[in-house]
Amino acid sequence: MSAIETGSVPTSAGSSLIPRRDMAVIWVLLAAAFVAILNETTMSMAIPHLIDDLHITPLDAQWVTSAFMLTMAVVIPTTGFLLRRFSTRQMFLGALVLFSAGTLLAAVAIGFPMLLLARVVQASGTAIMMPLLMTTLMNLVPAQSRGRMMGRVSTVISLAPAIGPTLSGFLLDHFSWRAIFVVVLPIALVAMFIGWRWLTNVGERTDAPLDVFSVVLSAFGFGGLVFGLSQVGALAGGGGSPAPLVISLVVGVLGLVAFLWRQVVLQRKDDALLDLRVFASRDFTLSMLQMFLLSLAFFGTITVIPLFLQKALGLESTEAGLVVLPGALAMGLLGPVIGRIYDARGTKILLIPGSILAAATLWFYTTLTPTTPVWIVLIAQTLLSVGLALSFTPLFTASLASLSPKFYSYGSAVIGTVQQVAGAAGIAVMMAVFTLIVNGQGGTTVPTAVAAGSRATFIIGAVIATVTIVGAFIIRKPEDQPHGEFAPEESAAPAAH
Repeated sequence: MSAIETGSVPTSAGSSLIPRRDMAVIWVLLAAAFVAILNETTMSMAIPHLIDDLHITPLDAQWVTSAFMLTMAVVIPTTGFLLRRFSTRQMFLGALVLFSAGTLLAAVAIGFPMLLLARVVQASGTAIMMPLLMTTLMNLVPAQSRGRMMGRVSTVISLAPAIGPTLSGFLLDHFSWRAIFVVVLPIALVAMFIGWRWLTNVGERTDAPLDVFSVVLSAFGFGGLVFGLSQVGALAGGGGSPAPLVISLVVGVLGLVAFLWRQVVLQRKDDALLDLRVFASRDFTLSMLQMFLLSLAFFGTITVIPLFLQKALGLESTEAGLVVLPGALAMGLLGPVIGRIYDARGTKILLIPGSILAAATLWFYTTLTPTTPVWIVLIAQTLLSVGLALSFTPLFTASLASLSPKFYSYGSAVIGTVQQVAGAAGIAVMMAVFTLIVNGQGGTTVPTAVAAGSRATFIIGAVIATVTIVGAFIIRKPEDQPHGEFAPEESAAPAAH
């Protein structure tokens, strides 16, 4: 295996010190990832403004977020190959060029088609950032400090979505929706300049050719699944034909099966777009299953909670945002602390109480009514966020630490793909159940109907979260060694470096 190129003295596995130059690389990537995720969560608040300003329907406006999510689902599976084929600098600059170009295009968009194209370009850059960050972190940070550093990643993942709606709400109250992109663009350009000036290359590279057929199958597979799932809510609301949903899901399943088969064939000669040998690691597989279930429950629940707060409890949008803000901030700020605990004590001390707390809170949610005091919901939402924080940081770290460095990029791509697909599935299922029950009891103008629909979705989330308690007892922290527990390259054909 070739040496890791960082531009600094390599950090040994027995040392917890991280060279200053390596820390600079990590901070640049953290800042860029923060900007990308912040942008991802700002547009939901702008949909009513887009409807009025661009003279489009609510269904059209929803594509501003749906197209973003769809593009992420298509691009992320390719990042495992891309991160090994191209250097860190090339991937970083490519991601920020795409993101910045999309942001500029959105700021000057003269119509809805142009805005939609801009969001697709933005998403193409965003999809690269998190896998790039996690892969680089695993290459640079010694085993003893990975939990602490992954805690900072959790902070980015949590704080950016918390700040996004609040920032966009302020800008929308005082300026037009274009201001959201105008504010984000300079930050992205500064991050790109810093990366161009100081970022160094990390990890191995391979000269394996890009398998275009795998890219096509990935697009049909993951794209079809996410698009089909996005249609579930609309169909449950009585809008449109079931044909697009059924066709999309069938295409998605067939495309995914063909994609997986293709990867099994290609990975025999190290040419896979997404190397599935990462699942030979017991801890990686268990961590991905746990993360899929948590994401399924989490993304669905956080979609329904604002609806309950506004339609059942009668809160304004700003007030509803303030109710969920403490939980998001707690989740972000606890990341480094939880990471240090992981480094010192392992997974079980975090995952067991985290999964129990998340499941217990969701079961409590099943008792909410239109007369529930707001402060009780605020406390419950904060406790749910703490439970999730106790779970996600050790899962991120333990899953990637169970792989050898050669497979970090593929593991990071799998993590991103799992979150995207699970999130889409959670939102689709829970919004479909919510819509069916609410419409059957009088619509969203009836608080008791909204509360009943919310409780039904919380039951689904609570059942899923309860299953994760079992996984919390069996997922372990890999031994602190350079290659974790999994070094499949011993049985694989040697890669070209």
